[in-house]
Amino acid sequence: MTWLNVLQHHRWKLASLVLATHLGLLLNLAFGTPKTFSEWQWLDIVGEGGTALFMLFWLGLVLKSRPTGRVTNYLASGLCFMFFSWWIDVLDEFIRLPKHIGWDHWIESGPMPVGMILLTVGLFHWHREQQAINQQMEKRERVFREHRLFDKLTPLGGAEYLKRQVSDCLNQSLEQQQPLSLLALDIDDFTAVNQHYGHPEGDAVLQALSQLLLLNLRRHDLLCRLAGDRFVVVLPNTGESQARLLSLELQQAVQSLAHKTRQHGERVYLSASTAVVMALNETPDELLKRLNLALVRAKPPRSKRA
Repeated sequence: MTWLNVLQHHRWKLASLVLATHLGLLLNLAFGTPKTFSEWQWLDIVGEGGTALFMLFWLGLVLKSRPTGRVTNYLASGLCFMFFSWWIDVLDEFIRLPKHIGWDHWIESGPMPVGMILLTVGLFHWHREQQAINQQMEKRERVFREHRLFDKLTPLGGAEYLKRQVSDCLNQSLEQQQPLSLLALDIDDFTAVNQHYGHPEGDAVLQALSQLLLLNLRRHDLLCRLAGDRFVVVLPNTGESQARLLSLELQQAVQSLAHKTRQHGERVYLSASTAVVMALNETPDELLKRLNLALVRAKPPRSKRA
């Protein structure tokens, strides 16, 4: 935000501050008499005047660096009250008021606690605002850091991402004493799709399949693409029997996929093999190896792969 924008957005605050400082000066001049040069206390002038200037400097930084809103209003109002209090205090060093006048003490000391309260409220809300921003930045940083672990074709995590998530889920499963199951799904004879329709169409089938599987999973389940046409689902808080029911549902979903080729509009018919294992006291690599072996055994004889 430029200084011109600051003046436009906060003209009422700044106009009120200028008006208040001029009224304070006029009141002191109207009821008081100027002190001689020899009466000036330079230490007080530098200390009080410097503090007032710092208040103005901080006010400018707040108005220039922050968007308009409630928090900015609290901060700016608090600094304005505090500046006004210091400004009246500085005028005392140059103008002597009669002893019977008491209003000068009120306008000198009264705005200070009001300003401190407003500034404190503003800082409190600014602190909470910054905490929310930091949380968002941490999430964005984590997404950027893990982006390279995601599959380039589908919006799913890849093999390395899967291993990290399995490791975390294993630890949580042990801590919470809850079951953890893994489900593997492999498309039968997917090579025939690439050979008959071409690799671009095979990629389109995998993308459609990824969306289909996501729609048939629960919110807390994690779907990853292990390699090629092989997918793995991490199922937290899920026993083996429940995982097998989910695997049957996914098989049925794959069989009912109504994907049609872009070139001729032919429907692509698919079937899938699935395997389920429940986590034991083992490493992520051991668990994934056991899942892979279970999937190989579940594949039809003609499409088994090493």
